Amino acid sequence: MFEWISSLGTLTVICLVINLAIALGIIFLERKNPSATLAWLFVLFIFPGFGAVCYIFLSQNISRQRLFKLSKNEEYFVRKSLKEQVEDMENGKFPYSDEAYTWRDMIRLNQTYGGAYYTQDNTAGVIVDGGDFMKSLISDIEEAKTSVNIEFYIVKYDEVGKALLKTLEKKAAEGVEVRFLVDAVGGRDIWEKKLDSLAAAGGKYAFFFRPKLRAVNLKLNYRNHRKLVTIDGRIGYIGGFNIGREYLGRKKKFGYWRDTHLRFLGGCVRDIDGRFLLDWREASGENIPLSKVWYEPASTEGKAGVQIVSSGPNSEKEEIKRCYMKMITTARKNVYIQTPYFVPDQSILESLKMAAQSGVDVRLMIPCMPDHMFVYWATYSYAADLVASGGRVFVYDKGFLHSKLMIADGEVFSCGSANFDRRSFSLNFEANAIVYDADEASKMERIFERDMLDCHELTKKLYESRSLWIKFKESISRLLSDLL
Repeated sequence: MFEWISSLGTLTVICLVINLAIALGIIFLERKNPSATLAWLFVLFIFPGFGAVCYIFLSQNISRQRLFKLSKNEEYFVRKSLKEQVEDMENGKFPYSDEAYTWRDMIRLNQTYGGAYYTQDNTAGVIVDGGDFMKSLISDIEEAKTSVNIEFYIVKYDEVGKALLKTLEKKAAEGVEVRFLVDAVGGRDIWEKKLDSLAAAGGKYAFFFRPKLRAVNLKLNYRNHRKLVTIDGRIGYIGGFNIGREYLGRKKKFGYWRDTHLRFLGGCVRDIDGRFLLDWREASGENIPLSKVWYEPASTEGKAGVQIVSSGPNSEKEEIKRCYMKMITTARKNVYIQTPYFVPDQSILESLKMAAQSGVDVRLMIPCMPDHMFVYWATYSYAADLVASGGRVFVYDKGFLHSKLMIADGEVFSCGSANFDRRSFSLNFEANAIVYDADEASKMERIFERDMLDCHELTKKLYESRSLWIKFKESISRLLSDLL
């Protein structure tokens, strides 16, 4: 009996020593924001042992790692061409649309801070239904002549994922260069043996942040959440859909799946391809030279201005978050947001509250059901803060809302993989398209307003009627929001 108690005491001491060492490392060696630091310290010392395990799997700092390395020539070309584009736009040598001229400060921010080129020769197709998305994607891949570059966070090995892989195998066998990239956590359903047929047909595949041991992945937090496709360097896809039956509304738990994806033609496809190739080189180790990404005067392809903005935990800049803030603070009429997870940091939340209090029509749409419980209740809590400041919140009742969309003033919108939460801002690798075009933005507004018909509004009265149990879940979730 006394030996058992002694062993338990020794184990407790070991846990406390480990926790203390981790805590000192967080405070003195890592550059986390103060609220995230305090949240981790809370978990470490309230749940000794368990908290240390959570930290090991969820919070390694990779900002010091140099990912997506460019050669000296590539770095020189990118810096030089971006600088020339900024100077040409400032001197009126680059053709602005009316919308781009109005939002020129945000374009410049994305150029100088986010390293995002601006092209104005694009056409955008909007896809909001999973069935339509898969039909369009499979059809475009079947017509591919030279290359298919495809990257998703999640690919399930179900009838939907198998259909995609079969199409890729067929094109690879025809001599099309096929590269298939999936996140090692999101793609855990399809390990090597399930991709043997693709490799045998001549296709290539890679897993992003693949662990040395499949069962032990120490980078659960730093995932490649991007959803990108380019076909023949001519067609580009970017948005929120993954590959699997639930994204087509075939899973009873979620019902109808409401998401948004964009299909592009035009100069921005080169930028999507450039993002893919950087990810591919990092994951595959293939020393493939990057196709030069440059800007050209507007062509006859289309008229929409587009920037592809990406961000990730390898950088402390939070480029997509900065773009979101600029869009919110620049808007004068309205800001419409769709997101499955609304867990903003203080700067984003204050920007939205200030916009609403300034008379901007701020509307937020969130799902009616959780797929991550803590995140759902934190979302509900932060949404109520927005309502208290004059914003309006709509809860989507038709199924699960997974769309990541923000529209401002009917002139510009953002669509991609980044949610409105701290995970997307700083913990995941994300990519969004920023589109400067009144016709396309107005189309997005109409889609948002049509979705409102399938919502109920979260009013102050409705929120205050919640149960004590919900209040408890919100409090705990909000306390842990920096870790979600």
